[in-house]
Amino acid sequence: MKKVAIAVDSNSGLTMDCAKEMGVFMLPMPFSINNVEYKEGVDLNHEQFYKFLEEDADVTTSQPPVGDVMDLWDEILQEYDELVYIPMSSALSSSTQTAEALSREEDYEGRVFVVDNHRISITQRASAVEALQMAEAGWSGARIKEFLEATAADSSIYIMVDTLKYLKKGGRVTAAGAALATVLNLKPVLTVQGEKLDAFAKVRGVKQAKVTMIKAIKDDIENRFGGMGDGWQDRIRVDVAHSSSDADVELWVNDLKAAFPGADMFVDPLSMSVGCHIGFGSLAVAVSVKHKV
Repeated sequence: MKKVAIAVDSNSGLTMDCAKEMGVFMLPMPFSINNVEYKEGVDLNHEQFYKFLEEDADVTTSQPPVGDVMDLWDEILQEYDELVYIPMSSALSSSTQTAEALSREEDYEGRVFVVDNHRISITQRASAVEALQMAEAGWSGARIKEFLEATAADSSIYIMVDTLKYLKKGGRVTAAGAALATVLNLKPVLTVQGEKLDAFAKVRGVKQAKVTMIKAIKDDIENRFGGMGDGWQDRIRVDVAHSSSDADVELWVNDLKAAFPGADMFVDPLSMSVGCHIGFGSLAVAVSVKHKV
């Protein structure tokens, strides 16, 4: 049986320590902040990142340098026969296409399998968990890639944005729209449904935003993922992501545990690639199907 390794990028929300504990390899995403280069989770943590955003620093994202990707793959392939690499959604970054092209090079063809299953953040992590289970069950890299891409749509993410400052800065809302939303205490709820970050709802205040997200997850479970009948927790994950304070996250987790009793629940920070568009104070919830291996 071939040894198959699993790797993700830091858009999964995993820390380097958590990835190592899980047995997953991780590629940190690069950032340029005031013309200084950083790597997520290596020399830039979330507290530092959001402080830079608050200070209106010039923050730009980019795909990992090809050399960094090759270095990681070469290191892994010294020990493993095959590698399944799960980067962030190709709809959000060109890094997936770059990795796919690289995987066709002579040194990697037939050994590196790049998965484009349109996941990011906590659902990308869920894919890594399933890929690990498949590898441990003896699945080949090609079979894992095929399965993850075939089940790409089996997840949803909903995100409450606390401030429109960064969406305005990125041109996603007008200055007038952002000002009006602030006056009215409107909290946009965004969604990721396998592709790009899109608008889902605008609601008044954090409490209503939470109600809206919980209802959306319940609707997805009932209408897309088989319902909340007996043993639904064995089929469905409900996970948490955030760019918020520990106290706010604890309250959100308690709300979700009450709404989805017994659910498996990862709690991870939103990746900085998402955070740079929505800022500090965001809360998110994701649902994903657990596939039996």
